[in-house]
Amino acid sequence: MNKRNKIVVVGSSNTDMVVRVGHFPKPGETMLGSGFMTAQGGKGANQAVAAARLGGDTIFVARLGDDVFGKRSLQLLKAEGMDTRYVKTTPGVASGVALITVDDKAENEIIVASGANAHLSVDDVKAAEADIKQAAILLMQLETPLPALIYAAKVAHEAGVLVILNPAPFPPEPLPEELLRHVDIIIPNETEAQGMTGIEVTDDASVLAAIRAIQARGVGQVIITVGKRGAATMLDGQLATIPTFPTKAVDTTAAGDTFCGALCVALSKGYKLQEAIRRANKAASISVTRMGAQPSVPTADEVFGQDL
Repeated sequence: MNKRNKIVVVGSSNTDMVVRVGHFPKPGETMLGSGFMTAQGGKGANQAVAAARLGGDTIFVARLGDDVFGKRSLQLLKAEGMDTRYVKTTPGVASGVALITVDDKAENEIIVASGANAHLSVDDVKAAEADIKQAAILLMQLETPLPALIYAAKVAHEAGVLVILNPAPFPPEPLPEELLRHVDIIIPNETEAQGMTGIEVTDDASVLAAIRAIQARGVGQVIITVGKRGAATMLDGQLATIPTFPTKAVDTTAAGDTFCGALCVALSKGYKLQEAIRRANKAASISVTRMGAQPSVPTADEVFGQDL
């Protein structure tokens, strides 16, 4: 691919430990799960895997621990065909892990222990700076320290690279303007949009109000993922909700990450925004029919190899 088609993902990598339950336990309740699996996860790695598996020329910038989880994660990331030169090991630190319960409705609860993810630094981004400047898209999330993300966004924005932020998990403090002013596209879900604006996102009117409030903070394009309804954005000055594809969900873990990775690939291939969102919806709709984070990500043929 031409270097200007490259997608650089800066973010986290975790090992997920997933248990299926009939319902989420109450405080103090002990219950038996119906199944257990380990899978690769972490929002950054999920998005990087989605971008690579869907055909994107992908570079990943991340931190792993020097443990068995870190070694396994790096092995599997390399197997996806992405560039892992900037995935570094942090001596004496555990890799990130996530404890996930999935109920009978395919909803999930997730607790993350950041581990090495908390050590991703500005210096790590500086090591990848030349590749960031030559990329088409920089994609980031919020499972790693903000200083590294702010620096990456600034470098990319000043080089004319499209900067995409998935503001998840949403922090307790407001996102700094220093970050937002360098973001071209932001992709929150309904909860994250409410966290950014204070507006409860429940219908078209509130979606529109939230989009306008976020745009007022300097972000040009806002895409709010609205669950089973799809994704909402502004097209030609009008609110547009691009519907998702009906499926029977078994696990929604990483659906949003798959959406973000797929959107980046579609945009890097030259798709217009509306069609790029349709392709991202398709990828996410496939992912929820499968268990696990990265194991659920579809292939390029499943998303781009057919008319929608």
